[in-house]
Amino acid sequence: MNAPEIDRAATFEATDDLDAINALYRERRWTDGLPIVPPTTERVDRMLRHTTRQRYDVVTRVAPAYGAATVERIAINAVMAGCDPEYLPVLIAACEAVAEPGFNLQGIQATTNPVAVWLVLNGPIVKTFGVNAGFNCIGQGTWANATLGRAMRLVLQNIGGALPGDMDRATQGQPAKYTFCCAENEDESPWEPLQVERGFARETSTVTVVGAEGTMNMNTHSKEGGELARVFADTMAHPSSNEYVHGGEPWLIVSPEHAEIFRRAGMSKADVKRRLWELSKMPASMLAVKEIGRAHDSRQAEFGGAVTADTVLTISPSPEEIMLIVAGGAGTHSVYVPCFGNSRAVTREIQLAE
Repeated sequence: MNAPEIDRAATFEATDDLDAINALYRERRWTDGLPIVPPTTERVDRMLRHTTRQRYDVVTRVAPAYGAATVERIAINAVMAGCDPEYLPVLIAACEAVAEPGFNLQGIQATTNPVAVWLVLNGPIVKTFGVNAGFNCIGQGTWANATLGRAMRLVLQNIGGALPGDMDRATQGQPAKYTFCCAENEDESPWEPLQVERGFARETSTVTVVGAEGTMNMNTHSKEGGELARVFADTMAHPSSNEYVHGGEPWLIVSPEHAEIFRRAGMSKADVKRRLWELSKMPASMLAVKEIGRAHDSRQAEFGGAVTADTVLTISPSPEEIMLIVAGGAGTHSVYVPCFGNSRAVTREIQLAE
């Protein structure tokens, strides 16, 4: 049976001149502002061989335009981003994840906030694909990290319709909207890895999508677990935060060195979360008056009544909603990743072709 015409990506004849192709893609707003790899029929076909899904299967519809993310269209954007063909199953799983209602992709894509979709990979696939979990893992220099994060952005733009200034209304945006992808450094973590915490087996490869508003370096030479938690919590507490207004899901990328300090202090991951949750409480009076009203509208049920200037706000509804991964190389630096507030991360298993 032939697939419905609506599910087929359009094809067209084009010159093999790379400059001319990129000029055409810029003109049609199909790029993220960087040069693309032309998604020729041959390149797309080669990528499609790395999934058991059918070419015209609709994986999901991507907000806010709710374009059909067929396997073929995901592959096209992956080619454009420079992905190796075997990366396709990661992007299929990521597309499934961002479409979950709890992730609130509609809000993330259309907000004035500078929200980027961050991909976190776990499991055997990390070493198979060479995804960076160590030095500079959320920076430049690793093909898998750079192209996977970029492909996710192109899907959000080209299928989801989130073009800057149109449906994407970010006031300034942020550099992570080009690409944001890393792996957890499971080998150097004293705790269970993210995929296990989220209900998957350790040998399962997963991708987690996070609505991230930015990154903040936390450089501290403290060698004491309790003090380290206090410094982290003081960094997390800031009155212009969506997380205090809505009750968020903050993320921390804990360096292996800092994770080892917590381990030596006898602090489990749950212990660190509880300490951060308690120490990051903030009086609502720290917020602007308008934000106190927004917090009241968003969190009055959680607090059992009116949210006023006297209310002591928590950064998340519960300690369990503070998320920690261990990643990075040697050094006294961890990273606080403030998040959108009314979004929750989603984890999906990556189904590789046999």
